[in-house]
Amino acid sequence: MALAPTAHFPTSLIRWYNQNKRALPWRDTTNPYFIWLSEVILQQTRVAQGLPYYYKFIHTYPTVQHLAAAQQDEVLRLWQGLGYYSRARNMHHTAQQVVAQHGGNFPNKYEKLLKLKGVGSYTAAAIATFAFGERVAVLDGNVFRVLARVFGITDDIAAPASRKVFQKLADELVPADEPDVYNQAIMEFGAIQCTPVMPDCLFCPFQRTCFAFNHGMVQELPVKSKAKAARPRYFHYLVFEWQGQYYLRKRLEGDIWQGLYDFYLYESTDKVVDQTLLLQELNGAGIPVQPAQIIPSAKTYKHILSHQKITAHFYLIKLKDKLHSNVEQEARLALYNPQKIDELPKPVLINNYLKDARILVHL
Repeated sequence: MALAPTAHFPTSLIRWYNQNKRALPWRDTTNPYFIWLSEVILQQTRVAQGLPYYYKFIHTYPTVQHLAAAQQDEVLRLWQGLGYYSRARNMHHTAQQVVAQHGGNFPNKYEKLLKLKGVGSYTAAAIATFAFGERVAVLDGNVFRVLARVFGITDDIAAPASRKVFQKLADELVPADEPDVYNQAIMEFGAIQCTPVMPDCLFCPFQRTCFAFNHGMVQELPVKSKAKAARPRYFHYLVFEWQGQYYLRKRLEGDIWQGLYDFYLYESTDKVVDQTLLLQELNGAGIPVQPAQIIPSAKTYKHILSHQKITAHFYLIKLKDKLHSNVEQEARLALYNPQKIDELPKPVLINNYLKDARILVHL
């Protein structure tokens, strides 16, 4: 049975936070733009990985107006390596929305922030409380874990209905006088004290009252149903080179890596594809290639996404002639020199190949 919230919890948590908090730049500002940037970057990203990106973005785009005026390709290129690129696309759109509809000023209320594209309940709560001091609870993975363990909540955090249970408790715990400090504290506590695998229960200020610790359920809480196994996909990239330039294409909506650039792709249901099939694919696309022109890479590349596991092979094809304009248009291919390729936003998998193939060696 879950424990009832206690008055000492917020006080003890804030005391712990003041003694143990990490020095992070977005904690020293009430600028909603900087806070919003940090929250978007840190979704699905560790602080150590996200911190350099935060500095890059506030340096390149010091205001929301600068970000709104940027080209999407530039934003995606700066984001390269963080993954979950829909965050970057939504972030760019949101910046434009803030400038166009709000005069460059973020709304100062939780409910209004929710109307911004790509701003969900957690991000809206973070901006509302950290920038404007509104008494609204943040609820992210760290907060779910802390509440489940300390108060003994056994509801499955992956189930949509469970959110109401956690949100109710979270809202009750936020103190009226220091909502911003409390919200920072509970997230920080989950990040460095009440961690997923090896929580520091020995020096936990809630050891005596923690439900999970006192019932031997630290590893069982929070309850989370297993996600579906990642779907395997097999990519066979045909890297067309002509006079030191390479053909790439911009990926469209409806699949992963929307807006990023990659090579001509032949996707199959097999890890290894017969060269005959590649020749058939090329001939069908109006690209005359001889077997001797196909040079497979020695390395297999793998990239794991949240619900997909990509295995990729690359085949360098040195063209004798430039592709016909009709073929370029049909396949959405365009020629780029190595310097321009470096400037394009690309999936990490593509960037790794380019480096290994020494196409970007001097950049």
